[in-house]
Amino acid sequence: MEQALFIHRLHFAFTVTFHYIFPQLTMGLALLILILKTRALRTGDDHYNKAARFWAKIFAINFVMGVVTGIPMEFQFGTNWSQFSKATGGVIGQTLAMEGVFSFFLESSFLGLFLFGEKKLGPRGHWFAALMVCVGSWLSGYFIVATNAWMQHPVGHVLGPNGVIHLADFWAFLFNPRALWQYAHTMSGTVVTASFVMASIGAFYLLSGLHERYGQTFVRLGVVVGLIASLAQLFPTGDRESAMVAKYQPVTLAAMEGLFKTEQEAPIAIIGQPNMELKHLDNPIKVPRMLSFLTHQRWTAEVKGLDAFPKEDWPDNIPLLYYCYHIMVGLGTLFIATMLLAAWLLWKGRLYGSRGMLWILMLALPFPYIANTAGWLTTELGRQPWLVWGLLRTRDGFSAHVSAGNAWFTILGFMGMYSLLILLFVLLVTREIHHGPEGAPAG
Repeated sequence: MEQALFIHRLHFAFTVTFHYIFPQLTMGLALLILILKTRALRTGDDHYNKAARFWAKIFAINFVMGVVTGIPMEFQFGTNWSQFSKATGGVIGQTLAMEGVFSFFLESSFLGLFLFGEKKLGPRGHWFAALMVCVGSWLSGYFIVATNAWMQHPVGHVLGPNGVIHLADFWAFLFNPRALWQYAHTMSGTVVTASFVMASIGAFYLLSGLHERYGQTFVRLGVVVGLIASLAQLFPTGDRESAMVAKYQPVTLAAMEGLFKTEQEAPIAIIGQPNMELKHLDNPIKVPRMLSFLTHQRWTAEVKGLDAFPKEDWPDNIPLLYYCYHIMVGLGTLFIATMLLAAWLLWKGRLYGSRGMLWILMLALPFPYIANTAGWLTTELGRQPWLVWGLLRTRDGFSAHVSAGNAWFTILGFMGMYSLLILLFVLLVTREIHHGPEGAPAG
């Protein structure tokens, strides 16, 4: 049973991690396309329309890949996690259905109008289509995050017979306090990804001497919006999301920070290696009293360590959780530093000619994906050993009648199919970048 549980968890972790490569760009890019269309409407400059069309093509490719990789996850609720679906379907089915019926159809319908209806819609109608694509995309993100937030902090429910959970207060469920800050933090993360991708492609054009005006537009917009979003990741969204974890999941906070013993004036660990045998961090570099201040706004506050909780309630893989959290925080700090330097050069009028900074922006493209993936892994690993915090343990939610061998067979099949999908995605996006915003092959 333990082996089957591990494979089911690995299966879902693989599919959800691969899937999230695409929505994080889609949701962030929707906002940037809307900004370009707004600029086009205000100035009447067709340059911004062409820039928006270029990114809309990449958006469409990314959107299709997100749909293709997202559908299997819905089926996995039944195939791999049937007990979880049976227990919680009456609750999470609400937001998952709303995501499909409302936001997905809103986004996909207006995306079709945006891509193929520009001449019929006119400038204002086309701008409105961009607005609706953005609204649909961001609304979709909220419904998914609200579902996850309920699993982190279940509210608005009653526990029925046989362990089945029923929805008692729809509005409490939908506007879960954990969901609001988790959503803000997630969406600012998507904007960071989209901003770095846009700035990276712009930097590539400037370094290669192709489509230079578009390269300048992409770099400028990516840096300005990326700086704002990177700062928002730190404060207020990151700060408040951490406060939610400290309030509702203190054992998770202790594991994330590598705090094995309850301490007053608790320090924060910048780096270290969790030693699970001796229950401490090896080779730590710490900032004294900082964790107490960040969690309770008092330098002398007590912060509970792992020793304050039963061992069966500790996260399953504390070292991996610790490293994912610190990768996310470390990369987030680097993003702020990178965008601050790029913004300073932009303000001084030296960014477009700074080949060193342009190389940094171009090569930075994969790192927001790594940071967002580490962030989601931190959230999901931190919830273990619970599927629904305090209500349903992970070991009680999987499909016990689906053997480890069956699960291995399907995960290997998914790995093969997704390898072909990512290759197709890279080829299609590379083709669009090669054609450029003017629609003709460059170089």
